[in-house]
Amino acid sequence: MNQPKPPEPIFDSEEERADFAFQDSDEWIEVEMSAERRAELRQAARQMLAGQPRKRISIAIPERDLARLKTRAAEKGMPYQTLINSILHEYVEG
Repeated sequence: MNQPKPPEPIFDSEEERADFAFQDSDEWIEVEMSAERRAELRQAARQMLAGQPRKRISIAIPERDLARLKTRAAEKGMPYQTLINSILHEYVEG
């Protein structure tokens, strides 16, 4: 039996549509990064890995938000999960 096709997402702008299309394409964007920035990101990753114990969670968010997060993370040269974690950390720390 064929499963019904999921509904097409609704976008608020062409930018959202482009972000979503990019995420579906599995293409990479080359991001130029200074050696200083690369060192900062490595240090942040080391601190995160050496920090407090971590708890895996599951969260459901709108597809368009996830697509935008992935795009922003790619622009910063980091995994989108790391970006989400840093956003949450900044929020809870005030």
